[in-house]
Amino acid sequence: MTDLSLYRNIGIFAHVDAGKTTTTERILKLTGKIHKIGEVHDGAATTDFMVQEQERGITIQSAATTCFWKNHRFNIIDTPGHVDFTIEVYRSLKVLDGGIGVFCGSGGVEPQSETNWRYANDSKVSRLIYVNKLDRLGADFFRVIKQVEDVLGATPVVMTLPIGREDQFSGVIDLLTRKAWIWDDSGDPMKYQITDIPADMADEAEKWREKLIDQVADQYDDVMEKYLEGEEPDVETIKRCIRKGTINMDFFPTFCGSSFKNKGVQLVLDGVVDYLPNPTEVKPQPETDIEGNPTGEFAAVDPERPLRALVFKIMDDRFGALNFIRIYSGRLKKGDTLLNTYTGKTERVGRMVEMHADDRSEIETAQAGDIVALIGLKNVQTGHTLCDPNKPATLEPMVFPDPVISVAVTPKDKGSNEKMGIALGKMVAEDPSFHVSTDEESGETILKGMGELHLDIKVDILKRTHGVEVTVGKPQVAYRETITRRIEDEYTHKKQSGGSGQYAKINYAIEPGEPGSGFAFESAVTGGNVPREYWPAVEKGFKSMLDQGTLAGYPCLDFKVTLLDGGFHAVDSSSIAFEIAAKAAFRQSIPKAAPQLIEPIMKVDVFTPSDNVGDVIGDLNRRRGMIKSQDPGVTGVRVKADVPLSEMFGYIGDLRTMTSGRGQFSMEFSHYLPCPKNVADEVIKEALERKKAK
Repeated sequence: MTDLSLYRNIGIFAHVDAGKTTTTERILKLTGKIHKIGEVHDGAATTDFMVQEQERGITIQSAATTCFWKNHRFNIIDTPGHVDFTIEVYRSLKVLDGGIGVFCGSGGVEPQSETNWRYANDSKVSRLIYVNKLDRLGADFFRVIKQVEDVLGATPVVMTLPIGREDQFSGVIDLLTRKAWIWDDSGDPMKYQITDIPADMADEAEKWREKLIDQVADQYDDVMEKYLEGEEPDVETIKRCIRKGTINMDFFPTFCGSSFKNKGVQLVLDGVVDYLPNPTEVKPQPETDIEGNPTGEFAAVDPERPLRALVFKIMDDRFGALNFIRIYSGRLKKGDTLLNTYTGKTERVGRMVEMHADDRSEIETAQAGDIVALIGLKNVQTGHTLCDPNKPATLEPMVFPDPVISVAVTPKDKGSNEKMGIALGKMVAEDPSFHVSTDEESGETILKGMGELHLDIKVDILKRTHGVEVTVGKPQVAYRETITRRIEDEYTHKKQSGGSGQYAKINYAIEPGEPGSGFAFESAVTGGNVPREYWPAVEKGFKSMLDQGTLAGYPCLDFKVTLLDGGFHAVDSSSIAFEIAAKAAFRQSIPKAAPQLIEPIMKVDVFTPSDNVGDVIGDLNRRRGMIKSQDPGVTGVRVKADVPLSEMFGYIGDLRTMTSGRGQFSMEFSHYLPCPKNVADEVIKEALERKKAK
């Protein structure tokens, strides 16, 4: 029986390029998991094992690995920072107990850091903060602390202070023990000495230490009372207070260092052991029924309870599909039979492995708290629950965002159609934010994703991993349609053709809903003119038409249908008749309700050197952007704006030209807004031409 108090399931997440993967490499080196450090810029990092990751120097999919530090077992997931792969962060946070938020010492709290922080708040994941890259030009630890407070609305508790700035950065002061850790310039993380605090920093260290105790002492009343009476708590008591507050997410212990220069990472590892929760200290996962409604039961982390495991990631490799699972309760053995509550089918565990990036070691058993991969499961997808067939239950499922961009692809070699179909099937299973559909009229295969980079990578994987060369059409925006006026209308469906006929009459109102409200239906029928058993058929009829907007064929959003009255025939009426009536009513009435095309608006965050701010803002304005804010920093200016997605294709090339290659940007979907008339006319015209051509 493994002692769960020695487990830490943690994720490392941050904005792109803040140093997550480099930090993971240092952790693996310090814990003895690897002996040679691989660098991201050389394409040699352990957890960046995809060819596409090595070439681009970014993390694309989360990688899991296990290592040990001070008798504690760490299951670590290194997640991507790029906004197109946010889904990887979200699903990793879903199964973790704690996390390390990495921030760049010069970049500070960047846009993707905010998104990931928000996800971590939603998933209620306790975190440490690690301010990295303090050896870089413009790095300022205290500015980042202020940004964490102002931008994230979080409370950092400073645990270590940097010694020296930028290229003079040589070590850190541990405020709890009042000791300085100084590393030499050899780059070896083990070559350090622990000394007294430098004399010129003694006063500042005491000031920050006092602030630390002030922030944490109120976690326990007895500690607070003694502290107010002038008795300073000892180090173990302070640690106890920090641990309680961190697990409750009252504050976030904050460390500093430079992973690339191997300085400061040991203290972060100690922080994981001392302050982040073990699996039993985290709120248990709620169990739901198959519809997703809470049952009031919880999957408490306990090996003695019935098995509950969540599939949070699927990865295809040369041995077949790897299903990554987090076991919440119970035990699992090789050869066990599990129930998938989503499909209602049983699955047999063929092989079970512990992962280290893309290497694996076979294991025979696993238990509550473990993160392992199963091989040999047949019909399992991300978000499915695997459980004890005799005591079934479903864990809270994952919710994934809809794609905002699509491209059409056709294989260059006509004989590759089947090969492409199989490859895309595997890729969809791996990535729930990647959708594939077939245009019924043209027969083209449509790939949908979260951004240009996302789809770029998918096309690259098709080519290299699966050997399918494809021709890619130009990107298409996920436009939507809505209505702007309330109308009341009626429709009668009558059909007589020998024997019993079909009859359904409905009177209804269609009105615009709040943005983001989706489709709503209610019945206001009184007196039984439309019997209650036919109401769901009317709703189903309208619902089935949502994907067929009347302007340009885009899906319809944000409106409400109210069934007001109607009529039925004792013999000829049926659910089918009312469903057909509702479908025809949709086609008849939506054009009368002043339909309007709406387009996806992206939250864009651009970093530019100060000299190019004017050019960047002018360019965003030309792209119909609304400038929200400009925040000057040490090394440049961050411009935030809302810009229509249709205007952002190829933006990275233009930005690099304007800023001589120094500009960066990220964007994520924000909301839908009505298209200007000239844009809407163009989109509708294109849609009609496509229809005609088919």
